[in-house]
Amino acid sequence: MYAVILSGGKQYRVEEGDVLKLETLPEAVDATVNFDKILAVGEGETVKIGRPYLDGCQVAGKVLSQGRHKKIHIIKFKRRKHHMKTQGHRQNYTEVEITQIKA
Repeated sequence: MYAVILSGGKQYRVEEGDVLKLETLPEAVDATVNFDKILAVGEGETVKIGRPYLDGCQVAGKVLSQGRHKKIHIIKFKRRKHHMKTQGHRQNYTEVEITQIKA
């Protein structure tokens, strides 16, 4: 069984046991997270699609860790002008393991 959930403005196709790096969630490590914005649930040939969300369905997960991704280097360069600007960015994330999908 799989589900399509909405978290942090992004859609994820998840199954039980999947580990995801989502946008930062306020929950602490080892806390349970319930996703209520479920767009679709499917098993085999049958698929239920919400308009926009499904009622009565629930996806639960466990927070494994809070962290930061690898650094992304941004370089702006203008040739022949002696101008170069560098900047770095590290995005925060929450690592979640999907534990249960109720349809």
